Formats: sequence, structure tokens, C-alpha cells
Amino acid sequence: MSTRPRLLHQGFLLLLLLAAFAFPATAQSKAAPLVIGETFAIDSKILGETRRINVYLPAGYAESKTLQLPVLYMPDGGMAEDFLHVAGLVQVGVGNNTMRPFILVGIENTQRRRDLTGPTTNEKDKKIAPKVGESAAFRRFIRQELMPQVQQRYRTTPEKAIVGESLAGLFVVETLLLEPDLFDTYLAFDPSLWWNNEQLVTQAAATIKAYKGPAKTLYMTSSDEPVIAAASARLAAILQATPNPALSWHYEPLPTETHGTIYHPSALRGFRYVFKPETGAK
Repeated sequence: MSTRPRLLHQGFLLLLLLAAFAFPATAQSKAAPLVIGETFAIDSKILGETRRINVYLPAGYAESKTLQLPVLYMPDGGMAEDFLHVAGLVQVGVGNNTMRPFILVGIENTQRRRDLTGPTTNEKDKKIAPKVGESAAFRRFIRQELMPQVQQRYRTTPEKAIVGESLAGLFVVETLLLEPDLFDTYLAFDPSLWWNNEQLVTQAAATIKAYKGPAKTLYMTSSDEPVIAAASARLAAILQATPNPALSWHYEPLPTETHGTIYHPSALRGFRYVFKPETGAK
């Protein structure tokens, strides 16, 4: 019997064995984590708890040893909250040159309604959570614990901005009116200005008139939510009637958006409006 068929058979088996090593089955390959940024924790003495911080670094930062960037802070900054889609907007906006690059710092929630609201005398307000009204402590956490950590870990410029929606938008407006030195730019989307019987709106004129500090910028939107839209419009009217050269502001009603859909389109418009790359102005 000829040995040729046997040799051909052995050669075919050898090719199959080599192919198995060269092209392993898909089932044998392992998926790798998809990384979009960094995360770290702060043991806050002010808040008495550990807070998770998520960070997105724009393209070009990692490749440079000297590049310094401004920082955009965001409450509601957890991975299951608004961090991912806002990081995506920063990535796209920087990539297509419709906004200046910012380091995005997301603050993950623990007790959202506690941290993002100020004191209230309204009994209905007090029922929305076991604890409310501790926004001043949350600001101290940002100022005294979070900002120093960010400055130590990353190459930052002095410029700082904050963005938030709903109760986080309320916190943004409250911070502008009560502690304006904390940030340079304030973006508030559909802010819950109804809180505490609209006290922030009621007191806004006196606060704006009294401000004498460095230039600040406010960008604000509202949705089809009638209570929020009405309060936002009232605040805009007060801003219009109380001009202050130190405060630049823009109010944009978005009546085709709901309270649940307004964040993304507002952030797209807001980032383009206040972080213009061509002028470098906020």
C-alpha cells in the first residue's frame, strides 16, 4: 500500500493543529475592560462618608507632561448617573473643536437630596428625603476636600466650572448666588428653583446687585415643566432688570424637551456657548 495517502492525511492534521494555535476560537478569548477615565475615593471628614469621584481626561492630556486644563465639576457624576453621557459630549466637543478641553470631575451621589438642597421652611420640601438642606456642607466638601485633591492629582489651571440639572441645577444657581467665588462658570439645566418657595429667585436681585467680584458666567435652560419654566423665566427677568457687568448670563427655554430629556441637549448647547474655543472666553 502506498504511503502517499497516509502522508497527506498526516499533513492535513498538522495544518489543522497549526491553524488552531494561529487562530484560537472566539470562545477562548477574554474581554478586556473598556476604560474611559479614572476613579478614586475621598474619605470626607466634612460629610462623614466616602465619596466616589470619576474623572474624564480629554485627548492630548495623557500624551503631554506639561498640558494644564480647566476643570468642569458635576454633581450627579456617577457611572449610573450623568457622567458617561457628559464625558461623551466633552470628548465629541473637544474632538470637533466646538468647545475647549476640560477635565471632567463627576461626584457620585450618596444622598442626593440632602447634598443638593439648601434649608427650607416648606413642609412639602422636607418630605422628599430623610435629610435635606445640607448644600452648604456639600460646598465645603467641594472647596476644602475635593478641589485640593483634583489639583494634586491633575495638571489644572485656576479656571473652574460646574454643571448640573434639576436639583443639581438648583445647587448650581444657589452656589452662584451664595458663594460665587467657588466657580467661574455655572451651567444650570431645568433648575428646581421652586425649592423653599422660590427663595433663591426672590433674593436674586439684591445678591446680584451687591456682587463686586471677578467675572462670572451663567448659562441656564428650562424644559416644558411648567413650575420650573416659570421660576426660571422669573430669574431671567430679574437678571435682565438687574444688570451687573461682572455677570454674563444666557437663558434658553427648551419647551420641546421634558425634565427627563433636557440634560443632554442643554449640555451640548451650553458647552458650545460658554466654552468657545475660538475666543477662549467662557
